[in-house]
Amino acid sequence: MLKSILKTSSALFVATTIGFASAGAAFAMDENPMVGGAAMFADKNIVENAVNSKDHTTLVAAVKAAGLVETLQSEGPFTVFAPTNAAFEALPEGTVETLLKPENKDMLTKVLTAHVVAGDVKAADLIKMIEDNGGTYNFTAVSGDALSAQLNDGNVYIIDENGNAAKVTIADVNQSNGVIHVVNSVLVPK
Repeated sequence: MLKSILKTSSALFVATTIGFASAGAAFAMDENPMVGGAAMFADKNIVENAVNSKDHTTLVAAVKAAGLVETLQSEGPFTVFAPTNAAFEALPEGTVETLLKPENKDMLTKVLTAHVVAGDVKAADLIKMIEDNGGTYNFTAVSGDALSAQLNDGNVYIIDENGNAAKVTIADVNQSNGVIHVVNSVLVPK
């Protein structure tokens, strides 16, 4: 009888533990927003997650064409302001096709790295830096280009050197090697 009780208790403990682990995994998955109809997993790197977003196929193609896959899979950490397909489509006609040509790899790399900042900058930290600096926070992209961040009607905007503003539409998509903030415009370096 005691063996039967211990066996049942052991099975119940295992089942309960598995149930909590499953619930924990579901909760962890829910912490990261869905992007482009795909779950983003905090234990995957920037490239591993981006390839699953149907809203970022142009960005992924550009990252591959620029030879930046290995870099964005490295330890980092990186903060990436990731333009959607619609953001790329809003560029003048032929721009994306021109950038994707092998002879324009350096220019493409410059454009893409203008969307990357060293470090893991969460939205709350960026908002605090904006507020602590009188409404504008200036920083430098990996490309060497100057960027600034501002708040407008409760939204964060990233502004390039040309004055183009990209609104952060999905913040804090956590990655194993940093964070992605989805933006609705392409930042264009000078």
